[in-house]
Amino acid sequence: MSAARLTSLPRWVDLGLLPFLNLSAALIVSGLVIALIGENPFEALVILVNGAVGYQEAIGYTLHYATNFMFTGLAVAVAFHAGLFNIGGEGQAYVAGLGVALVCLALPGWPWWSVLPIAMIAAIFCGAAWAIIPGYLQAARGSHVVVTTIMFNFLATAFMTWMLVDVIRAEGQQAPQSAAFPPSTHLPTIQDMGAFLGLDLPRMPLNLGFFLAILTAVLVYLYIWHTRWGYELRTVGTNETAAVYAGMPVPRLIIIAMVISGALAGLAAINEVMGVQHRLVMNWTGGVGYVGIAVALMGRNHPVGIALSALLFGALYQGGSDLAFEIPAITREMIVVIQGLVILFCGALENLFRAPLEAYFKPKSA
Repeated sequence: MSAARLTSLPRWVDLGLLPFLNLSAALIVSGLVIALIGENPFEALVILVNGAVGYQEAIGYTLHYATNFMFTGLAVAVAFHAGLFNIGGEGQAYVAGLGVALVCLALPGWPWWSVLPIAMIAAIFCGAAWAIIPGYLQAARGSHVVVTTIMFNFLATAFMTWMLVDVIRAEGQQAPQSAAFPPSTHLPTIQDMGAFLGLDLPRMPLNLGFFLAILTAVLVYLYIWHTRWGYELRTVGTNETAAVYAGMPVPRLIIIAMVISGALAGLAAINEVMGVQHRLVMNWTGGVGYVGIAVALMGRNHPVGIALSALLFGALYQGGSDLAFEIPAITREMIVVIQGLVILFCGALENLFRAPLEAYFKPKSA
C-alpha cells in the first residue's frame, strides 16, 4: 500500500478509529459465531473481559502473554520497515531459548542480575544468527525472505528437538527438557518486586521481562525514527530504488534489519525461559512468533501500537482460557477462531472501512 494511500486519512482516524472499527467488526462476527452454537455472546464477552483483567492474577497473566507478543511484534515491525516480511520469529525465539538455557545452566550460584545481561547477549546472538542467513539470501541471492524464514522455522523445530532429546536432556528423565535452572538465576516475579515494596501480591508469571519489553519498545522507536540508521532502513522499505540512487548500502541494510529482527524475537526467551519455565522445554514458544505478525500489523508497525495490540492479544489468550473453562461449549478451538477473526479483520481486511472513512473525512471543496 502506498504512503499516499495511508496518509489520506487524518492520523487519529488511521491509527485509532480504523483499528477500533476493525476490532469491533471482529467481535461482532465472533458474537454471531457464539450465538450460533446456542450460547449468549454478551455473557461470553463479560467472562472474557473478567478473565483478562477482572482480578490480579488475570492481569498478571495478560501482561505476561503481552510481553512475549511485544517482543515478536517489534521483531516483525523492524523487518517490515525495511520492506521485509519476517515470519521466522517463532524459530528465532525458539533457538534463542537454547542460548538462555545454556547460560543459566553454566552459571550456578550467580545472582540473576549478573546472569541477565549474559543471557540477553546469548538470546540476541542466537535469535540474530537464525535470522542472518535468510537476510543474506534475500540481499545477495534474491531468495524471498518469507520462504526462507518459514523453512528456518521448521529447521529450528528439528534442531531443538535433537538438542532436547539427545544433547541437553536432564539425566535420568524421560521428558525432552533441560535440567532446572539454579534458583539464583530466576528472574524476579512481580510478587518478588511487590514484596520488596511491602505489597502482598498473588503468585503470577509476570516478571521483569515485562519492563524489559517496554524499554525495548522505546529503544526501537528511537532507532527507527530518530537515528540515521533507522532513516536508511525506512528508505529501503519505502523505495529501494531511491535508496540505491542515494548511495545507501541496500544489501547490508537488509541483512542488518533481519539481524535486529531476529535479536528482538530472541528476547522473548528471557521472559519465558528465564522468567517462567526456569528450564528449556519442548515447543515453549507456543506460537508467539506467529501472533507477533498479527500484533505488528494491528499496531501499524509502531511501538506504541504494538504495545497496545500485544495487550489485546494477551487479554484474548488469558480471557479465552477462562471463557473455555466457564462455558464448556466454547472450546479452545473456538477461542482460536475468535483470535483468527481478530487477525482477519485487523490484518487481511484492515482496509474494509477505509474507503467509507476516506469519503466521510474527504476535505469539502469550497
